[in-house]
Amino acid sequence: MDMQGLTGSVVALVTPFLEDGSIDFGSLERLVDFHLENGTDGILVLGTTGESSTMTDEEDLEVAKTVIDRVAGRIPVIGGAGSNSTAESLRKAKALEKLGADGLLLITPYYNKSNEEGIYRHFTTVLDQVDVPCLLYNIPGRTGCSISERNVARLATHPNAWGIKEASGNISYATMVARYLSDDFHMMSGNDDMVVPILSLGGVGVVSVWADVAPRTVHDMCEKWLAGDTAGALKVQLENLDLVHALFGEVNPIPVKAALAKMGLIGPTVRLPLWQLSPEADARLEEAMKGAGLLG
Repeated sequence: MDMQGLTGSVVALVTPFLEDGSIDFGSLERLVDFHLENGTDGILVLGTTGESSTMTDEEDLEVAKTVIDRVAGRIPVIGGAGSNSTAESLRKAKALEKLGADGLLLITPYYNKSNEEGIYRHFTTVLDQVDVPCLLYNIPGRTGCSISERNVARLATHPNAWGIKEASGNISYATMVARYLSDDFHMMSGNDDMVVPILSLGGVGVVSVWADVAPRTVHDMCEKWLAGDTAGALKVQLENLDLVHALFGEVNPIPVKAALAKMGLIGPTVRLPLWQLSPEADARLEEAMKGAGLLG
């Protein structure tokens, strides 16, 4: 599936686990069906929300293959190929490309962080050696480093750099990055509470945790904006802020997995070092879900 024209809602898909911590492939397939039935425009597997950092290489590829096979070319599937080791990121990228991923998500190096030139070369090493579109991932709150504006300007001209997932939460940074957007380099929001602001800067959609539980709502919000109904899109954004905030009431993906469990779609299991949602956060989440019409 060609992702060159991808717009709208790309769900950052959770990886469901059974109580013993093994992957629940049956629930994973049902989640894919849920998104196909509810307007999701693309699926990201093996991202932060997918808990890839707790999974083995074999598990990563099994999850990616399951999703790719279930989607069967109906919408784009993007595989998370992030690592703080450039060589490892390249290895994962090539493996996911071979499996049939339509695109790749590449994160900045974390823990070792690197300097500006190192980050540039971290990305270009992968971009130069794959043949699928890649989404650069800027999330300094997780990684401890950012993609500098200068690096965005340089990377935006690379033929395999499809765009940037901007999750800094810094609208000033996003505004600077917007200067480098084009027909070949796009921006997607990485923050569910900032989708409309990013769209207003020329963004084309969102990579969304919120879409895990409300795929139709997030799709429709983006569609409204892209169709020119800016007031309608803003209304959806503002009406759902309580839910969005509750979904990030503790470290992602703990709350969204709890929400999906309340909806009967998966079990709530997360892998250590993550742990179950606290009672206080759980109560806030349930109240927000009821307010959004997700629970009776």
